[in-house]
Amino acid sequence: MNKVTKVPSWAALFLLILTHLITGPQAVEAHSQKFEVKTLSGKLLFSADDNKVVVGAERLRVLGAEGTVFPKSTETPNVRADPFKELRLESPMHALVMEAPKGIEINAEAGSLKAMCRTELRLESKDGEITLDSAKIKLPDLPQGSSSSTGSRQKIYELCVCPSGRLFLSQAGTSSTCQINTSVCH
Repeated sequence: MNKVTKVPSWAALFLLILTHLITGPQAVEAHSQKFEVKTLSGKLLFSADDNKVVVGAERLRVLGAEGTVFPKSTETPNVRADPFKELRLESPMHALVMEAPKGIEINAEAGSLKAMCRTELRLESKDGEITLDSAKIKLPDLPQGSSSSTGSRQKIYELCVCPSGRLFLSQAGTSSTCQINTSVCH
């Protein structure tokens, strides 16, 4: 036979004070050590305590026009915009850093990829190589070295490299003209 233990009224009152819910015309407040929202089947959708907030839903969707702001770092296996909508990752005042131990892939299956910056764009490989794999590679704003007065005004150029690594074009001749046209390398 099970014995029923009666809880003193002061203990019940203490338990009620630890967790209570306040509903009002403009807000609902919950005061507790931990707050959880579960489905009818018991699956955790949301929980919060002093140390962390957990969203257990399969997908978290932020509807605000300004998106969401994370003051520290964010870890997620997937960031995705709604279909036919633009995805924007930005850091208005500081750097935007993406890190991964096995690589980062940026892929535009049906469109172009554009990288723009105000000062310097660097592609750097510490131990490997940088491959530009395309039928056409255009460098439209490369400076041109001074051309010699002899020879024809043909539209064939030689791609030259300064000791600093800067590239420039030189009008091609029968032999290399890079060493002649080094006015760009200053």
